[in-house]
Amino acid sequence: MTAPLTIIGSGMAGLGLARQVRARQPERAITLITADGGDDYSKPLLSTGFAKRLPPERLAARSALEAAESLNVVMRTHTRVEGIDPAARTLTLGAERLPYGELVLATGAVPEPPFAIPETLAGRVHTINDLDDYRAFHTALAALGRPARVAIVGIGLVGCEFANDLAAGGHRVELIAPEAAPLPRLLPEPLGHALGEAFIEAGIELHTGRLVETLEEGGSRVGLGLNDGTTLEADLVLVATGLRPRTQLAEAAGLEVGPAGILTDRYLATSAPNIHALGDVACVDGINAMYVQPLQAGAKALAATLAGSPTAVRYGPWPVLVKTPLLPVVSLPPTGVPARWRVEGEGRDLSALAEDEDGRLIGFALTGARVRRKVELARAAPPLLG
Repeated sequence: MTAPLTIIGSGMAGLGLARQVRARQPERAITLITADGGDDYSKPLLSTGFAKRLPPERLAARSALEAAESLNVVMRTHTRVEGIDPAARTLTLGAERLPYGELVLATGAVPEPPFAIPETLAGRVHTINDLDDYRAFHTALAALGRPARVAIVGIGLVGCEFANDLAAGGHRVELIAPEAAPLPRLLPEPLGHALGEAFIEAGIELHTGRLVETLEEGGSRVGLGLNDGTTLEADLVLVATGLRPRTQLAEAAGLEVGPAGILTDRYLATSAPNIHALGDVACVDGINAMYVQPLQAGAKALAATLAGSPTAVRYGPWPVLVKTPLLPVVSLPPTGVPARWRVEGEGRDLSALAEDEDGRLIGFALTGARVRRKVELARAAPPLLG
C-alpha cells in the first residue's frame, strides 16, 4: 500500500509537487498544510501586477478550495506546523498530533530585513514574498488614493523588478542599497550601471552605496535616515534585501541544515528517513537555486521518486530572465568563480561572458538587444547541476 503523502507548503513547490504526484498516482492520499491562504498563483507574477493595476484576486489562478478539488487533495490552510517527530512520523499542530507516511518540506524562504521595523510603522513598511503580502501592499497603495512615493531597500532581483513595476504603475520610486549598481549578484558592474541608467531615465531615483540606518514615523510618511546623513521621505517602504530559507522547523527536528537551506541529496532526500525537501528551502547537493526552472525540475524528479522510480534531479544551464522592461536583462550566474568577465557591446546593449582559467564559458549576463543571445550561450554553458 502506498504511504500517504503530506506536503508542508502550498507555494509553487508544494502545489507543483502535488500536481506531479497526482499525474502519476491518481489515488494516492495527499495532504497539503499551509500557513497562508493556499491560493494557487504564480509567484513571479507578484512583481508584474502593479503596472497592470491587478488586484490580488486577479493573480490567483484558483482559490485554495478550487485547487484542492482539482487535485483531489486535503488542503489545510492557515495552519502552522509547530514540530516534526521523525521517529514517530508525526507533526505537531497545536494540540493535534498528525501522522504522516512520506513528508515533503516545501516551506520556501522568508524575507530577511537588515534592520528592525518599528511596530508603529508595520502598516507602511512591507515585504512581498507571497500573495498575502501582495494583498497587504496593494491595500496600502489603494488607501492613499493617489500615486505613492515608495522607497525600496535593496537592488537585487526583487527590488529591481518591483521598482520597474511600480514606476510603470505611475508611482514615484527610490532605490536604496549599499552596492554600487543594480543586480550585483547577477550582473557585472558595467551591466548593472546600464540598468541603473535606464531606471534613472524613467524617473526612478537611485541611492547606491548607502545604508538605511533609521526608520522613523513622520506624520503621514516614513522617514529613512541614511548613513551619509541624508533623510528620505516615503509613503511606503518596500524591503527587498534577500530571502532566507525557512529551515527552523527542520532544524528543530534534527535534520541537517546549512546557511543555504535543508541539506538534501540529488533525490531531494534529507538526513531523516521518509522526509524530503523541495524548492527555495532545499539545498540540493550544495546548491540552492531560488528560480522557477530548478523548482519545477525538482518537483518532477521528486514525484517520480515518491512513485517508486528513484530519479536524481538535474539542473540545466537555465538563464534567469529579469522582469525589467525598462532594460531587458538575462543572466546565467557562473557555476564557479570566474577568472575574468569579458564585456562587449555598446551603450546598454551589452554582453558579459564569465570564463574560467582555460577560457571556457561558465556563465553570462546580457542586457538590451544582446538578450537575443541567451539560447545560443546557454547551449554552450555547463549545467548548474548535471
